[in-house]
Amino acid sequence: MTNKSKRVLLAGATGYLGNYLLSALKREGYWVRVLVRSDAQRERVSLADEILIGEVTKPETIKGITHSIDFVISTIGITRQKDGMTYMDVDYQGNMNLLKEAMSTSVERFQYISAINGDKLRHLKIFEAKERFVDQLKDSGLNYSIIRPNGFFSDMGDFFEMAKTGHVWLFGKGDKRLNPIDGEDLAKVCILKMQSSERECTVGGPDILSHREIGQLALTALDKKIKIICLPDFLRIFIIKLLRTFTSSKTYGPYEFFLTAMADDNIAPQYGQKHLADFFKEKAL
Repeated sequence: MTNKSKRVLLAGATGYLGNYLLSALKREGYWVRVLVRSDAQRERVSLADEILIGEVTKPETIKGITHSIDFVISTIGITRQKDGMTYMDVDYQGNMNLLKEAMSTSVERFQYISAINGDKLRHLKIFEAKERFVDQLKDSGLNYSIIRPNGFFSDMGDFFEMAKTGHVWLFGKGDKRLNPIDGEDLAKVCILKMQSSERECTVGGPDILSHREIGQLALTALDKKIKIICLPDFLRIFIIKLLRTFTSSKTYGPYEFFLTAMADDNIAPQYGQKHLADFFKEKAL
């Protein structure tokens, strides 16, 4: 069966990765159905062959959504809480509602996009929900593909925003390393893995960089002097504890994740052709 004969349901098409996935799927010749939350989002997914309006958190609005679909790709998840929803509401239950539809029509494969080391960081709120869904997906009886990408280039925007002030603030020595990946490169990997026999895949970009090096790239792109200030690591730990004590998971969840991730190397197998230095240079224009 050719790509043109394959039908894909893409959930999360209006997000950072989803947008790249839609473009890449169409370039590869797939027929694509997308799910959006409102009519106002139609323009953002105009490349799709079919646009359905519904919300994964409201199962009655997605009834029959996987009818005639071969592959489901879900990028559904929230980084910063919105609309009063929690990680369990969206990352877990929303994806579960989608999975139940997929199981009812026996799709060929269900691909879910989690994040690097999610299986090792289940104690964090953001991963508690994601990996609980992963468990259910593995037990569903469906053929599945789990992609765990490193940080996106867009996530490195925090370094860029700091660099605009002329300083970049880091914890510890700033020597922890990662290899963030561009959305276009990641979309290509997702499509490649969608039809492979590999069930789980961790993915990163081509350049392995320390936090200090990322800060330097951001400052250089903005034509700023290299001013990097390293704070004692105990402050990072104190901030996490403070947030957990005085705020709800809706507030502290994303900060808990980013601050925890900063304490270790997060290096994934290297893919892609896009470089973070070029991304920063484009943002600086």
